Formats: sequence, C-alpha cells, structure tokens
Amino acid sequence: MNNLEILCRSAIDIIKETGNYIRTERTRFDQGAVQNKSARDLVSYVDQTAERMLVEKLSKILPEAGFITEEKTTDKTGTINWIVDPLDGTTNFITGFPLYSTTLALAEGNDILLGITYEITSDKCYYACKGKGAFCNNEKITVKSNDQLEKSLIIIGTPYNMGENTSSYFDLIRFIYENSLGIRITGSAAIDMAYVAAGYADAFIEFNLHSWDIAAGYLLVKEAGGFASTFSGNEDVYCPEVIAAGKIQPQLLELTRNYLNRTS
Repeated sequence: MNNLEILCRSAIDIIKETGNYIRTERTRFDQGAVQNKSARDLVSYVDQTAERMLVEKLSKILPEAGFITEEKTTDKTGTINWIVDPLDGTTNFITGFPLYSTTLALAEGNDILLGITYEITSDKCYYACKGKGAFCNNEKITVKSNDQLEKSLIIIGTPYNMGENTSSYFDLIRFIYENSLGIRITGSAAIDMAYVAAGYADAFIEFNLHSWDIAAGYLLVKEAGGFASTFSGNEDVYCPEVIAAGKIQPQLLELTRNYLNRTS
C-alpha cells in the first residue's frame, strides 16, 4: 500500500466520522436553524460544523495541504488542496429526503489524487486513488458498458439558478427523457457521480456546479472506467458543468453542444 492509499484510508475514517455526526444531527434537527444563501440554496449549522470537523482532522493527516471548501470555514490554500463539501444535498437533509453525502478530494491543480463520497443514509463509501481503481465499501465498481441512449438511464441535475440556459436545458432534458429509459433527479451531484461510477446509471449531467460538488466524482468515474468532462469535452474540475458517463459520453457531448451551444 503506497502513501496515497494510506492517506485515502485515513480520509475515509474521517469522512465516516463526519457522516456519523450528520446522521445523528438529522434525528434532532430544527428547521429553524436553516439559513438561505439564496432562494433555494440552504445552509445550517450542520454543514458548518461538519466542515470544521473535516478541516481540523484532514489538517492533521496532511499538514501541508490547503483547502477549497463550500462553507469557507478556512482560507488556507496551497499547491495541494483538499476540496470539501461537508453536506452535499443540504435541501434533502433539511427536508428529510434520505439522500445526502459528504464528499472530498485531494487535488494538485486539476489533477485529482484521491476522491471519496460517503452516502450517509445508506452507509456506502465510494472512493478512489489515482491509478488504483474505484470502490464502494471495498468492492470494485465499474461504469456501464452500454453505448446507446435508448438503453440508458440518465441522472439529471437541476441547478439552483439556470439563468439564460433555463429553456434550452429543459429542452435537453425533454429530449433525453423521450429518447432514453428515463431520467432521475436526486439532489446530490456527488452521489450522482458515484452512482455513475458504480454502474447504477449510465450518465449524469448538470451545470452551475462547484469543484467541491464534483471533484471526488471526477476521479471515481475515471477510475471506474468512465469519462468526466465539461460540456465541451475538456477535463476541468473547476468548470461549473459536467457530463459523467461510460461509453455513451460522445452522444451526450453532442447533445449538449446542440442544445446548449457549447463548442469544442
């Protein structure tokens, strides 16, 4: 086991500890503790406390690393950074919809070295180290081998703010819905990408995201034999749009170019 794998194991322990805290808080959560970042972008003390827990513990196992975090509980950045979303699917958590996660990645620039997404309610931990494959609870996972849209199940993300893309994005969703096995919407981009890596769905599409939503998923999908890219086909974890898929990736890239006016 190399140093990165040892580091990954330590980070898995940390993310599970944080997930246990979130699971416990859900049993006594008071909706009066909710704050609004914007109209549909919610946050609570659970997000903030969970992030502080992650920052503190991750700092101990890799002191030289900085952080890129959703709740901005630290402003320390470095050549190597932990990219952290303490609670992806906050609206699900707040309303009691049982699908939310804690997700983190270790990145050197655009190069993701390790990625972990912990699906809290199901106690499933998806993780990958660069060059070592992708796993869920110690079982190796792979993307679907299907390459036909009509045989595909596609997960669609719905951003808080679609802006000028609202009409064209819904046109894209309608086309996929009418020409595939169906679509699913979960409310957690991190889980969505883990599900693609595990072969539960053929692809995931969303925009207006952040690096902390998708960084771990980028590596999970790649190490599971799939592809993750922007709508233009570039690999950029800091770009706010993503297509994660197996062999159906080229067809989905063509669709997003046609509907959302992206170019290579």
